[in-house]
Amino acid sequence: MLLSGFGTLLSLLNLAMLVLAVVALFFAAMAREDAYRATDKQTKVFWLVLLGVTVAVNLFVPMLFLQIAGLVATIVFMVDVRPAIKQVSGGGGGGRKGGSSSDGPYGPYNGGR
Repeated sequence: MLLSGFGTLLSLLNLAMLVLAVVALFFAAMAREDAYRATDKQTKVFWLVLLGVTVAVNLFVPMLFLQIAGLVATIVFMVDVRPAIKQVSGGGGGGRKGGSSSDGPYGPYNGGR
């Protein structure tokens, strides 16, 4: 019984790593090529190949050390490359530039004053 529970846990971890890699691959594919160059990160092709190999390894070659290497690459993309690309591309901030947390969709909210 304990062994089947451990197998279920590993299956869920494998699924989570696969989903994260697919999401990162999607974000990498949707970003513009010039945004990668502007952030001095690797090229778009580099990240697409690396994340594509990660997805393939997670799907077809269930070797833990290869999956962990792919997970590290996926995490690096999600926490370092993607925010830099969003900043250069003008993404983030809910589609508006600057402003404070009290700004509404039609301008600043002053609390009814």
